[in-house]
Amino acid sequence: MFDEKTISQLDYYVYMLIDPANDLPFYVGKGKANRVFDHLQCALENELESDKYDKIRRIVDSGQTVKHIIVRHGLSEKSAFEIESSLIDTFKFIPICNLFVEGNIYNGHNSIEKGLMNADEIIRIYNAEPLLAIGNDCLIININKTYKRGNNYNSIYNATKEIWDIKEKRRNQTNYVLSEYKGLIVEVFEIENWYPKMRHRGPNAKIPNDPYTGWGFNGRQAEDNIRSTYLNKSIKNIKPNRYRGALIFPDTFENWLNKN
Repeated sequence: MFDEKTISQLDYYVYMLIDPANDLPFYVGKGKANRVFDHLQCALENELESDKYDKIRRIVDSGQTVKHIIVRHGLSEKSAFEIESSLIDTFKFIPICNLFVEGNIYNGHNSIEKGLMNADEIIRIYNAEPLLAIGNDCLIININKTYKRGNNYNSIYNATKEIWDIKEKRRNQTNYVLSEYKGLIVEVFEIENWYPKMRHRGPNAKIPNDPYTGWGFNGRQAEDNIRSTYLNKSIKNIKPNRYRGALIFPDTFENWLNKN
């Protein structure tokens, strides 16, 4: 553990947990004070299940000790996030490292808009073509509020799939969902089935916290011919700034196009 004098100088820092058997990182994180040591304590004192905790327990059971590496310290929280995400994205890109970075389930912070990309992907994002039409069997779902970290398939899927106030008629006509994050279509899903789930209205609703049945969907990544039609297209200059809804249906989208 760090002593108080050391903690007073550290500020935010970025760290790695290292497997002593191969000297490769299995977790990258950021924090303050003794955050770097908290994972070991949680793994040994709790029964929480995760790849990270399982890895730590295996190391301890083998009679070895997890190594702690501080990559950078004396950072602002924003800088620590940027360095942490850069390391995670880089390790996941390198095959040998990707085998061992077990604890970090998601990619780095802000990966969709600023994470690891090839040159063509950078060009696509900053020259994204406008989305000029969607099929009548499509629905755009904005995930700005539900998506937190990572840009892999599962994190986008989980941010998109539930729970929405969507009427039966709309559910019956929708076969594809376009995930929109900050104006960019980041994934396209084909719906397999809808399922009900109880939820509560927000504090600003007419009846705050009023329970009602919302709907989620089970789905899969759409086939390439459908996915390529919408993926990486932009609706930034089409969607009105005043629009705060999460769901965009074909008729609403067409009305916006006609006004632009």
